[in-house]
Amino acid sequence: MKIVAVTNIKGGVGKTTTAVNLAYLCAASGRSTVLWDLDPQGAATYSLECEPCEAVSVKKLVSGRRELPELIAQSRYRNLSVIPADLSYRKFDVHVSERKHPTERLLRMSRTLRDDYEALFLDCPPGISLLSENVLCAADALIVPMIPTPLSVRMLVQLREFIAASGWGDMTLIPFFSMVDRRRSLHLEMIASAREQFPELLAVEVPYSSEIERMSVRLAPIPAFAPRSPVGQIYAALWAEIAARLGWRDGSGGLARGEGADARAGPAAPALNAAPSS
Repeated sequence: MKIVAVTNIKGGVGKTTTAVNLAYLCAASGRSTVLWDLDPQGAATYSLECEPCEAVSVKKLVSGRRELPELIAQSRYRNLSVIPADLSYRKFDVHVSERKHPTERLLRMSRTLRDDYEALFLDCPPGISLLSENVLCAADALIVPMIPTPLSVRMLVQLREFIAASGWGDMTLIPFFSMVDRRRSLHLEMIASAREQFPELLAVEVPYSSEIERMSVRLAPIPAFAPRSPVGQIYAALWAEIAARLGWRDGSGGLARGEGADARAGPAAPALNAAPSS
């Protein structure tokens, strides 16, 4: 099971949108996938129309009195499960700090999922905390959506330095530009300079788009309700590039096997072509 964290120290960069769409596409490619919503606001949980398990709090999880499989909710998409968030996650740091090896607790909890899932996506809250250290300790790959601004680029520098200082040399860092507006000269300048500084930046860029904002209205991943739209194709291309970085060479847009379509929308959409230039 690969653990893929979608994270950024800054908020408002499209983390939840990214996590939901990529988890959907991973599941649609035929891999058993679970999305763990770690943000107490529960945006990913809401977007996939799942409900938290009121009987299991993060305190019980961290203490070992409950295990993650008890919280799993099946989404309405084939191969995609969700571990919903609730408000108890706001105290994750408090509870995990009381345990031995506190930065390894999330990794230990995730081991109960290994027999049933090929991919675990983590939708992470913003900020620097003990929870974020747990995520960094557990993840095989970090997907980092970032707006093309100086502060975002500075954040990526800090993140790369922290990973190197912690000795996590086997972690795959996968940053990409999100909410891109190519009409803005600052965005163009920052993209050009950052690509010189960070060769690991993905080629695909996700634009600022009202279609992406409709996810919160439709309560569905974009490739589920608008797979042939320009933005739907961009997310398919983004997933194909990420899947290749993860060593999953069959990640051609996520719908190659005709799986994962919206359960209420009829037959699955066909495989998507690469995204047009944004």
